[in-house]
Amino acid sequence: MDKALKFIALIPARYASTRFPAKPLAILGGKPVIQRVYEQVARVVESVAVATDDERIASVVESFGGRAIMTSPNHKSGTDRCWEAYQKVGEEYDVVINVQGDEPFIAESQLKAVMECFADDNTDIATLVKPFAEEDGIEALENPNSPKVVLDSESKAIYFSRSVIPYLRGVERSEWLKKHTFYKHIGMYAFRSDVLRQITALPQSPLELAESLEQLRWLENGYKIGVGITNVETVGIDTPEDLERAEAFLAAGNNQ
Repeated sequence: MDKALKFIALIPARYASTRFPAKPLAILGGKPVIQRVYEQVARVVESVAVATDDERIASVVESFGGRAIMTSPNHKSGTDRCWEAYQKVGEEYDVVINVQGDEPFIAESQLKAVMECFADDNTDIATLVKPFAEEDGIEALENPNSPKVVLDSESKAIYFSRSVIPYLRGVERSEWLKKHTFYKHIGMYAFRSDVLRQITALPQSPLELAESLEQLRWLENGYKIGVGITNVETVGIDTPEDLERAEAFLAAGNNQ
C-alpha cells in the first residue's frame, strides 16, 4: 500500500436509536461502547474522531481523551454525517474511513484490509465482506437483513443484495454453501475524500430505493467499490441483548 496516503477514521454516533437509545454510552466491560470502538480504531489509524449530534456523547469522548466533532441531527445516513465531520476536521486526508459506532470489537486486520484496497488507484470506495461458512446454514444465507455481495476477478463489488446472489441453478438449496463461496457484507466503508464529497450530493437511485442499500447508489453511478475479505467474526451492538452477547464475547478474551 502507498505509504503516502493519509487516512482518517470517523465514527458516526447518534444518541437516539430506535432499538437501543444511548447505545454509544452503554457500558461494556467497564468502558462506554464508543470508547472501545475508538481505542480499537486508534491502534491502526493515527487520526480518529467521533462524529456525533449529541453533547453527551461528545463529552464522554473528550473525557477519555478522544476527539469529537459535532454534526447536524438531521443526517439520513452515517455517510452524510461523516462528510459534514470531515469538512470540520480542518485538515486534508486522502481517505476517510467510516467505522460504525456499534462495533467495539472491530479488528486491526479488518481495518487494514479496507485500507489496502486503496493500493489500487481505481478504487473509489472500499468495504469489507466475510465468507459465509457452511455451518452458518441456509437460514443465515437467506436472511434479508444480511446483505450479500458478488465480486469480480479484481475483488471489486459487482452488486449487493438482500437476496441470495448468485442463484445456483440446478443445485439443491441445502447444498448451496457447499458448492459456492457466498460473501456477507460487513458495514464498514472507506472513501477517497473527493469521492465522499461527490456521493453525498447524489440523489437516491432506483436500485437503492428497491433494496434499501445506499451502496447501490454508488455502484449505479459508476463508482468502483474495492472489497477486503475478513474471516474475523465480531459482535455488533444493535439491541440490549447484543450488549449481553458482547459482554460474554469480551469475557471469553475476544478483544482483538
